[in-house]
Amino acid sequence: MLKATSLPSAASRRLPGLLLVLAVSALAWGAQQALTAIVGHMVLEAIVLAILVGAIVRTFWRPPDACDAGVAFAAGTLLEIAIVLLGFGADLAQFISAGLPLVASILGVVVVAILTGITLGRALGLTRIHALLVACGNAICGNSAIAAIAPVVGAKKDEVASAIAYTAVLGVIVILALPFLIPLFGLSDYQYGIIAGLTVYAVPQVIAAAYPVSVVAGQTAVLVKLVRVLVLGPLVVVLSLIERRRASGALSGTGILKLVPWFVVGFMIAGVLRSTHAVSVPFADGARDWARVFTVLAMAALGLNVEIQAIRRVGPKVAATVTGSLAVMVSVALVIVRSIKH
Repeated sequence: MLKATSLPSAASRRLPGLLLVLAVSALAWGAQQALTAIVGHMVLEAIVLAILVGAIVRTFWRPPDACDAGVAFAAGTLLEIAIVLLGFGADLAQFISAGLPLVASILGVVVVAILTGITLGRALGLTRIHALLVACGNAICGNSAIAAIAPVVGAKKDEVASAIAYTAVLGVIVILALPFLIPLFGLSDYQYGIIAGLTVYAVPQVIAAAYPVSVVAGQTAVLVKLVRVLVLGPLVVVLSLIERRRASGALSGTGILKLVPWFVVGFMIAGVLRSTHAVSVPFADGARDWARVFTVLAMAALGLNVEIQAIRRVGPKVAATVTGSLAVMVSVALVIVRSIKH
């Protein structure tokens, strides 16, 4: 009898918190639509706005204890499900179509950006995990990378929130400033597309930064960006192995499924299914849409657990790390495209 009633009981405990998370997420979606309508293109994604709205709510009103179970479920389990669903967007055919030299360049920029971000972050006083979050968010795909890596490395809520918030703000600045590189360095649309794909964080931001320049710039930027996103899967696996080894001191005698969290394994399986066309394109597109929904819900839950003062304390350090890392990425990207004629 206990087993029969445990599931409804768990659902009822989570309901108040989930309803609160849904309300915060709805406000974030509404704010995204309003900003997009005002500016003409996406400025801040609902993922970022969900954290901000949740943190503001928490600042002025602490949710009752009855909400704790639902908020924790959204910040944990729903985020893990979202990571698995994100795997359906990892089509390895993008590597083939991009060509080996360009793929090698993309991987090089990602590695340099991660190493630079970690070095800068640690030098400025960020914790190892905090610096890693900021570096990976810069190097790969901003919010999604930070959200995917956070549970693997055991990041604190304040570390995740500050990394996403400051990366997102700088991402908006990049969208507005990057086109000025075209006349400054005499870039072709193709070269500019490569730079945009290598340096801008989220896919919607890449579109906003590149397609207004030209269709060629937009298509090139999106292709480069998608290849860059594919690095997330292997990186999460590697970080998972490193963190488990750091915690246990050794990997011997332990199976891979015990070393790597289930959602990381799920992400990789989903990527293989997508790449081998075992699932249809409409199914993969739908999975990505649901991944976005679950991620927004998880970020709203994260925001509801964040203390604004904690973010403000590390703000200058995170901002300096993000800015410095981005400057290195843009510089390396410019060197790469100068050797490309198109």
